[in-house]
Amino acid sequence: MRKIKKSTAIWSLIIIVFFVLAFNFSYSILFSADNAFQQMARFMEVYKIVRSYYVESVDTEKLMTGAIQGMLEELDPHSVYIEPKKLKEITEQFQGAYQGIGIEFIIQNKVITVVSPIAGSPSEALGLKPGDQIIKIEGKSAYGITESDVQKKLKGRKGTKVTVTIRRPGMHDPFDVTITRDEIPIYSVMANFIIQEKIGYIYVGRFAQKTVDEFDKAVRELDEQGMEALLLDLRGNAGGYLDQAFKMADRFIDGNKKIVYTKGRIPNSNTEFLATHRATHKKMPLIILIDKGSASASEIVAGAVQDWDRGLIVGETSFGKGLVQTQMPLKDGSALRITTARYYTPSGRLIQRSYEDGLMDYYASVYQDDDVEEPVKDSEDKPVFYTEAGREVYGGGGITPDIKIKHGTITKQTTEIVFKRLFFEFGSQYATKHSHLKNNFDSFKDNFFVDKPILQNFKSFIESKDVSLADKDFKKDLKYIKLMIKAEIARNLWSSRQYYQVRISGDKMVQGALQHFGKAAKVAGLNWVSDKRASNDRKL
Repeated sequence: MRKIKKSTAIWSLIIIVFFVLAFNFSYSILFSADNAFQQMARFMEVYKIVRSYYVESVDTEKLMTGAIQGMLEELDPHSVYIEPKKLKEITEQFQGAYQGIGIEFIIQNKVITVVSPIAGSPSEALGLKPGDQIIKIEGKSAYGITESDVQKKLKGRKGTKVTVTIRRPGMHDPFDVTITRDEIPIYSVMANFIIQEKIGYIYVGRFAQKTVDEFDKAVRELDEQGMEALLLDLRGNAGGYLDQAFKMADRFIDGNKKIVYTKGRIPNSNTEFLATHRATHKKMPLIILIDKGSASASEIVAGAVQDWDRGLIVGETSFGKGLVQTQMPLKDGSALRITTARYYTPSGRLIQRSYEDGLMDYYASVYQDDDVEEPVKDSEDKPVFYTEAGREVYGGGGITPDIKIKHGTITKQTTEIVFKRLFFEFGSQYATKHSHLKNNFDSFKDNFFVDKPILQNFKSFIESKDVSLADKDFKKDLKYIKLMIKAEIARNLWSSRQYYQVRISGDKMVQGALQHFGKAAKVAGLNWVSDKRASNDRKL
């Protein structure tokens, strides 16, 4: 009976749509070669045949959702339909906060494993540590639980409580912890510290509701530590809120200059975003790191900085996502996120990469560039634009860096170790057995080395996880393997902040970028000399 009512409702909706179309389109449109009425009739005819003759009974809701998704896929790669159950989750990722216990976690060997307690969260206050395993929730086994079920059981209204059973490496018996849920911040600034004398480092992982507030706070902290140049890491930052990208770029660019502009089919889509005259941060040499995972809002910031000669862009050509999506809610709680305009940098470069060859090629082709570590040269297949100072920059999709430095590559064997989170698991076990290392991070960073006994223990650990090791591949990735072991030990002894400090010490792109601050200062018309760089030059 319920199916009959649901089907009747669908047919009624389609009939109503026809009437609306009939009364709202002119006679010439209704009987044109590509009119909406005829195409809707074609759709209804197909639906009727499927419903009547398909080998199994069909789920009408599933068919309609598929039809909507298929329709949007014909437009571009970024216009999407978001079902109600997904909308809340997606929105939450960028709103800046959620309510829960406050942990970053993974499902490791079918067990909830804490990667890190979130700073300021109830879990941090109660002493949860990286590597802790949640084996029960409210007295019931959590073994084999899915990530979505973890979210359902551990998130909840502020002030409510949940009891979890923790199994901690190095402790014989599990123990219970009752956690009172609270407002948990979702951070955009993943790390900030002085990376080298006078040079600050800020890693921004996304553009969410409070990104610029976090960025400003990070800059103030580094200013107090003597920062005179900034390395802004936007690698892997897939974007987010346009207003946050505009405001971040405004921190570097002033004088009523254009930061980004949009152009669309309807007048309301045509907008210019201009910098203010307020200098919120002191002007200093700036390098922005980007890679193939930097998209949308990240490209807006990088493009504006490059076009106005405010800093140097280093890394790989960015993804090339320059379409503006407007989210439109539907009555059933779902939403359409539909492209309404395109982004352009101040010099007129369209950020969006071509997607004419289909979705598979669109996502695969971004990884096919043969980037090399050298200044960008003329390219026949990329249109040339000019910065304010007359420097050549390139269009054709994405932001082409001023200095190209390719990501280091690792073997398939090491990639498997990364994906299985085995570096993390080994680091957790090692840190538990060597907790005395926690006394001094600076000493650990400078003096701790992954020696032969540690490597041998790591090999034995990997083999116990049914991962076959080829000596040739292990030797090829040895430097990376040592770095990851040390970084994960640091995360487990301290936090993710220390993890990043160790990790970037062996990061090819970061270390390469540090060599170009003299050029970054010159591009921006600034006088700047790093004491450390000057001493290195004297040694040469």
